Amino acid sequence: MVEVEGKQVFTTLEELVDPASTALVIVDMQRDFCLPGGSFDQQGIDISMYPAMMSRLARLLEGARAAGVTVIFVQMTVLPNRMVESPAQLRFIMRLHLASRGPLQPLRYTLEGSPGQQIVPQLEPRPEELTVRKYRSSGFWGTNLDMLLRSNGMKSVVMTGCTTEGCVESTARDALFNDYYVVVPEDCVASDDPRQHDASLLLMRNRFDVVTSDEILRVWAAAARTERVAATS
Repeated sequence: MVEVEGKQVFTTLEELVDPASTALVIVDMQRDFCLPGGSFDQQGIDISMYPAMMSRLARLLEGARAAGVTVIFVQMTVLPNRMVESPAQLRFIMRLHLASRGPLQPLRYTLEGSPGQQIVPQLEPRPEELTVRKYRSSGFWGTNLDMLLRSNGMKSVVMTGCTTEGCVESTARDALFNDYYVVVPEDCVASDDPRQHDASLLLMRNRFDVVTSDEILRVWAAAARTERVAATS
């Protein structure tokens, strides 16, 4: 920690991902985006980056739970008849895969109540864990995510999920704008476009603390050991 004009600023990873004040935020890890047979797969979008990332994220989630880290799932939600999508938003969706697939009708995915909206089984939320529904790229826009973080004393967010350059980066930027420290485990984010994934990580490395999930897990495991020792002494 350093002091800047009388303000205490976290500088070490131990401070930044302290289980007592950190939330693991899992963005859009939903069947339609990530699994064979889901909407993106059916529409010919490349989901090959997700299987390996999901395994690493499941391990990070297990470590978070063991250390008592607050876990929040962010779930992309689309209403029937495009009721939540403006013309500008529809144009945005139409452009998402313009470079790789040419002009398209707006993609369809994560319809409210559909199987494709559900979190992938490998990362299924526990009953006591929080789920925030969102309707735009950022998990903060038009949701109660900020209220939940502040109400539970969170100072940092560990941003994970998909897509790296889309909803993850959008949520990470808004987290900073809402005065949270942002840590990105680079091996627990993924995209359907490896070039955009790499470009996004390049940008985020110059703005946030980008580390590996192993580095975070070491901090959380040490905190969990300390807690166990304190509980038995």
